[in-house]
Formats: sequence, C-alpha cells, structure tokens
Amino acid sequence: MIRATMLLALVALALASILVGVGDLGGAQAQNILLTSRIPRTITVMLTGTSLAIAGVLMQMLARNRFVEPSTTGTTESAMLGLFIVTVFFPGFSMMSKMLVASVFALAGTFIFITLIHRLPLRSPVMVPLVGIMFGGIVGSGVMFFAYRLDLVQSLGIWMNGDFSAVLKGRYELIWLVAVLCGLAYWLADRFTVVGMGRDFASNLGLNYKWVMAAGFSLVSMIAAVTLVIAGVVPFLGLIVPNIVSRMRGDNLRLSMPWVALLGALFVLACDVIARLLRYPYEIPIATVVGVIGSVLFIYLLLNPPRKKGVRA
Repeated sequence: MIRATMLLALVALALASILVGVGDLGGAQAQNILLTSRIPRTITVMLTGTSLAIAGVLMQMLARNRFVEPSTTGTTESAMLGLFIVTVFFPGFSMMSKMLVASVFALAGTFIFITLIHRLPLRSPVMVPLVGIMFGGIVGSGVMFFAYRLDLVQSLGIWMNGDFSAVLKGRYELIWLVAVLCGLAYWLADRFTVVGMGRDFASNLGLNYKWVMAAGFSLVSMIAAVTLVIAGVVPFLGLIVPNIVSRMRGDNLRLSMPWVALLGALFVLACDVIARLLRYPYEIPIATVVGVIGSVLFIYLLLNPPRKKGVRA
C-alpha cells in the first residue's frame, strides 16, 4: 500500500515537473519545449535522486556508518577537483571524458577518506563524518583558491549549487549511465549487505572483501562524478533517504534498495517542483531547497535515533 502510494505520488510529481514552466505548452512550440527541455529535465531529476540515494546507502553500508555519504566523505569534492583540472587544462574534453576524470579523482578521494578513518583511535559514529567533512573542506578550499586565481569562481559556483535549469536535450544523455550503475549496485546488493557486517564475517562466508569494497566505492565515485557533471552538488540526499528507509525496511540492501531509489526520486522531484514555484517565474537552485529540507530532516534523525535491531532478512 505504501509503495503504491509512493509510485502514484512519483507519477503526479513527474507530471507536475513536466507542466511547470514559463513556456506555454498550448502553443505551436509545445512539442519542442517538451522534448528539448521539460522531459529531459524530469528524467534527469528522477535519475539524480535515485542514484545519489543509492550511492548514499552504499557508502553507509561499506563504511559501516549512518552519517556518511559522498558529500561528507570528500568524494564529491574530489570529483570537483578532477572536473576543475579538466576544465583548466583540457577544456575541449567531452562530457564523458570529464566524467571519467572526475570518477578517478572521486575514487582516489574516497580511498583517502577510508585510509584516514582506519587510522582513527576511536571510530565513533560522529567522528567519522567529521573527518570526511574536514577532508572535503580541505580539497574544496584548494579548488576554490585556484578557481579564484584563475577567475573561474563562477563556474565553480555552478558545480557547487545543484541546478537542473540548464538540462537540455543533447546535454543530459550521460545521466542514463547512472541507471546502469544503479542496476549493478542492485545486482551486487547481497554482497554489499554481507560486507557491511564486517571483514571477518564476509571472509568467513568466502566473500572477496577487498574486491566488493573496491566495486562499491567505484560505483559511488562514478555516480557522484556523473551527477556532478550534469547537475552539480545536491547535498544531504544520500544521507537522509537511506536513514529513513532503514528505519522502515531494515538494512538488507536487496529489500531496501528499491525503496531507497523510489524515495530518492520522489524527494528530489518534490524539491525541484518547490524550487520552480517559490519565486515563479524565477527558479531557486535545487541545492538550496534540498539543503534546507534535508538539514531539518537530519536534525530530526539525530534527535530521534532508531531502536537497535538486526539486519532484516
């Protein structure tokens, strides 16, 4: 019943996303507006929400911490560093090439974060994301410094504030790659669930712990890179959605991942519609709306911790 209600809400919000806009859909240009702007934007919004939510739940499972996601582990900032370097030294690169370079940097940043937290004397649930935020802050500050020196602050600002207003036909097709990445994540869901129980447990079951960890972090890094190239940074999403679903459905990724994907798409669609209506006909960057709503939900989750329970079968 809940899933059916969420699917109906998703369809309703998708239609609202297609219909909301300054252009008149009753005129002669209606088909061009739909195919060039509205439909590509709606698809991008849904796939971004789905993929970032799945990236968040993967990161939390692999790091065994409820308070991590790509934007609190330095992954997003590292991807931004790669994108910045490509923009400065190889401005003629295609979007696919930029995504690949950003993925490599995101993966490197993720493994630096993992190395840092393994060296912590006390890995408290709060200390781990704090280290990630500090590491991401260092990387982000370095990018900001060089962007200022090279007069690229405006470009950096576009990446840092998620925005779907520039999504058009011919500039969004790379986002379909995250659908493939999410499919791979679901295919490996059982392995990620086992790895989330610890190295010894996974090894005793005959699982290649290092291979699964590398595969999971590679998927997270590629998702973060693709969404950054297409839409910019969307904060809190990978943190909020997995925690909400975990309270409802448990930690078995095979069962919870479809819910994570659905709620992620629903949440970002709702925020996108709100961003387009608050100052209509002007538009607020979706990162601002997601940041405000996400911070409120995050505070609620912190003040209302879940009851202890095992992995739901």
